[in-house]
Formats: sequence, structure tokens, C-alpha cells
Amino acid sequence: MTVESTAARTPRRSAGSKAGTTGTKRTRTTAKKDAGTEPQLVQLLTPEGKRVKNAEYDKYVAGITPEELRGLYRDMVLTRRFDAEATSLQRQGELGLWASLLGQEAAQIGSGRATREDDYVFPTYREHGVAWCRGVDPANLLGMFRGVNNGGWDPNSNNFQLYTIVIGSQTLHATGYAMGVAKDGADSAVIAYFGDGASSQGDVAESFTFSAVYNAPVVFFCQNNQWAISEPTEKQSRVPIYQRAQGFGFPGVRVDGNDVLGVLAVTRWALERARNGEGPTLVEAFTYRMGAHTTSDDPTRYRGDEERQAWEAKDPILRLRRYLEASNHADEGFFAELEAESEALGKRVREAVRAMPDPDHFAIFENAYADGHALVDEERAQFAAYQASFADEGGN
Repeated sequence: MTVESTAARTPRRSAGSKAGTTGTKRTRTTAKKDAGTEPQLVQLLTPEGKRVKNAEYDKYVAGITPEELRGLYRDMVLTRRFDAEATSLQRQGELGLWASLLGQEAAQIGSGRATREDDYVFPTYREHGVAWCRGVDPANLLGMFRGVNNGGWDPNSNNFQLYTIVIGSQTLHATGYAMGVAKDGADSAVIAYFGDGASSQGDVAESFTFSAVYNAPVVFFCQNNQWAISEPTEKQSRVPIYQRAQGFGFPGVRVDGNDVLGVLAVTRWALERARNGEGPTLVEAFTYRMGAHTTSDDPTRYRGDEERQAWEAKDPILRLRRYLEASNHADEGFFAELEAESEALGKRVREAVRAMPDPDHFAIFENAYADGHALVDEERAQFAAYQASFADEGGN
């Protein structure tokens, strides 16, 4: 159950590989041999809800209380409820698009709760659970997807950057910010989220290079949910994603992304490394996207029901509930109260979305530059003239 640092390992060349050998089958076989041993997985809580001892990571959750365990469960349940409500709102025409996190609650809540208030988070567009942990109102996440604002919250209020639609670019932003943190002498850390698909982007590779060379206090948190839209992970990488850190000179760890305790422990360890000046870490949370990539996607076109059913047995919420019940850390009263709270959250979010006002047409010009800019002023004036032209036409 322990994980070795991939930075300390040397890749082995397959004894069966020969110069000049070609062909897809040979290439895939060689890739498996080159990867060395089977991928190692940190797991503290099994799908059956049984606690697993881990000499390396137990200390990072050793002091966790029953109240904190119930809090993790509450976080995951409410995040899932909010996510389900957002999906329904999109289907009803209230949102233009939605990227569901269904199945990835443990990866997000475990890592989100590992952060300190002074840490800084750079998300993609699916980190609704991390946003919850950072205190961002769920309703604020939906403004962009409804088209009434350009983000919905002040990133510096919660140290949670705006959602990033451009795949992989936030890892560069996080690396630059982390380099600044180091130069300022602060002991806070930065965490950047991305998916398995983004791991194929050049921006991510550049981020790994810069963070390693400058020893930046950043944790790269990859939620490997097995599918980059319709492309499976094995068609993107010849080695497990966490092993890629080896080539850049820093540790990589794979954790069971459906185990909230395991994710919490591993992320705490990685963030502690960053704060102590030990540089970057790559965490691969091995999880699964239970739903569609976004509401415009149809996953039935590229994957079978049996795959989803196999992952449903590893449900992150169900496994923690089993553990809470077996340990007598929660009773039926707790679960009943949480169900009522969950429904109240769904109702609040639904009403908030439908009450959102139309956007201010000129808001987009307000935060382009910190101190204003002549070109932005010119563009604002042009846009104002364009808007006024509609009123003139109406008057005629």
C-alpha cells in the first residue's frame, strides 16, 4: 500500500524490445514492460468501507475525529446534490452547459479539505467540490454557465481562481504564482487541478519543467477519470500518469481517487512538501467520471454500461457511509438531517439561478487591467456606440 517516489526510480528498458521493431501490438507491449512494476495505489479506505493501514500516510489522518469524518461525508453529499441540480437546470434550459463531477467527489473534497486558508487553488471547470471547500457559494459557480457573468466570484476572496476553460493553461498560471510565493518567502502552497486529457497538453509539460527547475511550491493534482471526453487514458500515455513526474525530477503518487481519506492524506503530504521548500509533486487521483463529459456529450457512444457498473461499486460516498456506520460514527438521525439539508440546498440553488439578473454589458471591460488602459477605453466607447445604435433603430 505504500508508494515510492518516482523521482528516485530509473525506467527499465524491456529486454524484449529490439531496434527497428514496429507495430501497434509490439509498441503497447513494450510500453507495459518499460513502466516497470504494476502501478502502486495509495488506499486507506476500501470500497467495502474498511480501513486499511498505511505506514507512510496514516500519520496525515491520524488525528481525524468522528465529527471531521461526518464533515467529509456531508461535503460529498451536498456537492453531489448541487451537481445534480445543476445538471437538471441545464436540461431545463436554465444553463447553457454543465460539467458534472459525479463520481469524483472524494478526489475533490479530500484534496480541497487538505488545503489551508492561505493556499491558492487553480481549478479547471469541474472543481465544484473544491470550490465548496474554499467557501465559494454554489450559486456563484452557475453564473458563467448561465451566461450572466464572466466568472462569478472574486478569486482573491477565497484564494480560488476562476474556472479555466482552456485545457491545461491553469497549470502555467499556478506555477507562476507558486514561483512568486517562493520569492515572497511565504510558507503557503499552490495546487493546480487538471484532468487526464490535459496531461497531454504542452502547457502541462512546460509547467512541470518550470516548477521543477525553480523548485516551486506547487501540487499538480490530476483527476484521472479515465476518459478525456471519448478518448481513454491508455490511448494518451504509455505509462501511468503519476510516473511522468519521474522525467521532470519530482515525486509522483497515485491515490485511490474514490477514497476520501487516502486523498486527504496524500494531498496533505504533498502540500507539506511544497510549504517546506521541497518543490512540486504530482498527485494522480485514480477515479471515474460517472456521467457525461459535459451535458453536450453522450458517453454511451464510446463506453459500455458494464464499465460504469464496475465503478459504481467503488462509489466514494457509499464507502465512507459504510465506514461511518461500521465505526458507529454516524446514526440514522445524522443521515436524515443531511438529506433534508441536501434538498434545501437544491431548492436554494434552483431559485438563485432563476433569479439571476441580466448581465451588465460593460462589466467585461472593468477588470482587464488593474489600472485601466487606453485601448480598453477605446473598445468600451466603440461598444457603447454599438449598443446605442440599437436604440436609434428602435426610435425610427
